[in-house]
Amino acid sequence: MPALAFEHLSMTFPDGTHAVKRLGLTVGDGELLVLVGPSGCGKSTVLRMLAGLEEVTRGEILIGDEVVNHKPPQHRNVAMVFQNFALYPHMTVRQNLAFPLRMMK
Repeated sequence: MPALAFEHLSMTFPDGTHAVKRLGLTVGDGELLVLVGPSGCGKSTVLRMLAGLEEVTRGEILIGDEVVNHKPPQHRNVAMVFQNFALYPHMTVRQNLAFPLRMMK
């Protein structure tokens, strides 16, 4: 697994709300990272930016040596697991896990 780095990462919503301010963090190959903090501190926003679901306002996200800020989500090889019981409640666990793989063909 390639290293992951957030360099001076910031995200500001159109209404001016600062969700993430200048995050600097490196996760090496084989390391485990857990994001914890109070509601509204930016944990989900950081993960959504990593996955390509939110645009980065400033800074860079690197996977390995590649800046992925403008790469579409399907080309980042990143997955998220949501806190809710299922991403798509009408699907089985197997179908939910297989869904992004089918989208990538």
